[in-house]
Amino acid sequence: MDVIKGSEKEVARESKIKEGHAIERLTTDRVVVEEARRLIHIAPLEKVLNLARGYSFWPFGFGLACCAIEGLMGPNDPRFDWSRFGYEPLRNSPRQSDVMIVAGTVTRKMAPFLVRLYEQMSQPKWVIAMGSCAIAGGPFVDSYYVVPGVDKLVPVDVYVPGCPPRPDALLHGMLLLRDKVQGRKSVISHA
Repeated sequence: MDVIKGSEKEVARESKIKEGHAIERLTTDRVVVEEARRLIHIAPLEKVLNLARGYSFWPFGFGLACCAIEGLMGPNDPRFDWSRFGYEPLRNSPRQSDVMIVAGTVTRKMAPFLVRLYEQMSQPKWVIAMGSCAIAGGPFVDSYYVVPGVDKLVPVDVYVPGCPPRPDALLHGMLLLRDKVQGRKSVISHA
């Protein structure tokens, strides 16, 4: 019975201790406390989650033209192997993904479907515009039925230029997105 009363007293005492003294609650050894303060970084939960999210993207390929064949198949090749960065193979459903890769020409007839698929993605979600057609309409931009850039429909986080972009360019774009999600300045050259 004394054990229970003692633990209740301990819980009550710990609840009175200020949040800034959490390390002191664990130990009274001054050396351990100083070392723990040096090594332990307390961060907001969202920052910790974004650190994990940056290494576990689930891409959804919205392939509309040649970029879908040329650009989206290459990163799965063992030569580039984007799985080593935590980016798993393309998902077939927007509900199972957090990154939409738009590759190819977006027509006015296809635009509502793209927006609907974007809205079906769970939060947080990001978009990569891949290829000249997705970025600005490509060589078909003067046609009456082509949307001059997917950013007119959904917010775009990373642009991967090229016609079609090389697989390493898409991997570069994914790494830029990782840096953006994790909230750190990119160490990857933008040249």
